[in-house]
Amino acid sequence: MSQGITERLHSEEEQQRAAAFNNSAQLRVAIPAIIESFDAGKQTVSVQPAITENIQVGEEATKATKLPILTDIPICFPRAGGYSITLPIKKGDECLLVFADMCIDGWWQSGGVQDQMETRRHDLSDAFAIIGTTSQPRKVAAYSTENMQIRTDDGNIVIELEKSSGNVNVQCKGDFKVNAGGDIKIKGANGVNIGG
Repeated sequence: MSQGITERLHSEEEQQRAAAFNNSAQLRVAIPAIIESFDAGKQTVSVQPAITENIQVGEEATKATKLPILTDIPICFPRAGGYSITLPIKKGDECLLVFADMCIDGWWQSGGVQDQMETRRHDLSDAFAIIGTTSQPRKVAAYSTENMQIRTDDGNIVIELEKSSGNVNVQCKGDFKVNAGGDIKIKGANGVNIGG
């Protein structure tokens, strides 16, 4: 094979590689972010993406650039069958942004199955914030590897479902309050022990 043909093939391969890289650079899938504010009424957040984008300046150089703060991002939290687990989302909390394949505006405003309002794909404006994604400096201390817990990060309040024994354990530093609209019934197979 002559050198000229080899150079042309090499050039085509390089062009294909460059085109594939450029296409993938435009595709947004997921990125960690930091909560700037939470709107409990709309259940949306404003977030600062936590990884900078490398923007090409001139022919060769790239510059690490912060992405803009994204607003009105719907939050994802455990909810189904008429039940919800809600969290008091605060500024500085971390999350994972996932970018939808298509424009979510029509669905977000009206629910149900909707036509696309715009034909955009994987756009910054079509993100969902999955609450609870955590960096190492903010990881949960004393994470239980055996039982399910609903807890505060500092461990001062813990509701634990203990699989091996079948126990439900509740731990709190303050008062344990029960407000019931009807009777309070406690029944133990081997009796009821209060304060022992």
